[in-house]
Amino acid sequence: MASPLSPIHPLPFLSSSSTATTLTRRSLLLSSTLTTTLPTTPLSLPPQLDTNITDRVYLDFSLCPTYFRNATAADSIPLCSDPSPLGRLVLGLYGNLLPLTVSTFKRMCTSSSYKNTLVHKIFPGQFFQAGRQGRSREYGEVRLPPALDLPRNTETVDSKAFLLKHSRPGVVSLCLSENDDDDEVKLDSEYRNVEFLINTGPGPCPQLDNNNIVFGTVLEGLDVVTAIASIPTYKPSERIRQLNDLAEFFGDERAQKGRTLWNRPLKTVYISDCGELQVTKPSMSPTLP
Repeated sequence: MASPLSPIHPLPFLSSSSTATTLTRRSLLLSSTLTTTLPTTPLSLPPQLDTNITDRVYLDFSLCPTYFRNATAADSIPLCSDPSPLGRLVLGLYGNLLPLTVSTFKRMCTSSSYKNTLVHKIFPGQFFQAGRQGRSREYGEVRLPPALDLPRNTETVDSKAFLLKHSRPGVVSLCLSENDDDDEVKLDSEYRNVEFLINTGPGPCPQLDNNNIVFGTVLEGLDVVTAIASIPTYKPSERIRQLNDLAEFFGDERAQKGRTLWNRPLKTVYISDCGELQVTKPSMSPTLP
């Protein structure tokens, strides 16, 4: 006859309820201690940027298929005999965020100082530049009338002025790192930087961030921006680039002058008119650039 089964006792090494309880208590004690002793750091929120549109200006662009001549104030002959209009850009400016930069740009438009000046550089798929100043008084360069008396722009040395990014087509920016005004002009004590660029897209231009001041955006006329961006430009051959690099290495001043021709449009595109538009709703805020 078989003997009755004896009860099965757990082996000592498998009976770990007390050990598990001890470890659990220790873990809870340790976690509560760390929670009470470690300092809590509040999350830093990005600064709120006031991109309300305070001012609107317009820039009319045209192509000159024939000879584009320079002129003085006394000349009554048009700079271009048969211009071909490209269209109008309406720009919204962030006057609350950058009052000095916006004020200067607006005065350049209302005084017609940008009128009959060239778009002198086009970088396909990135941006175009306008508003260049030069001592040589070549055709299409900006000339600041002494009576304009523009204030010195201290925002160019303010880190807060560089917070907006060149993140999309239509961003309007004051040229700093991309500025190519004549060196002699920059040495003038009355020099004021009025050169600007506009992102043409299709994507962002992160290489411009933190080096140029975004102060506005295109509200109307992105098709005009696209049309300007499609104009063919001068592209030097690889041999010319190598010779230019060699000349720069030896300190030849002609190297820098030669590079001013690079990315110049092969067609004459210029600002045929400019001015200010009244803002009916100053509180409107477009999408951040």
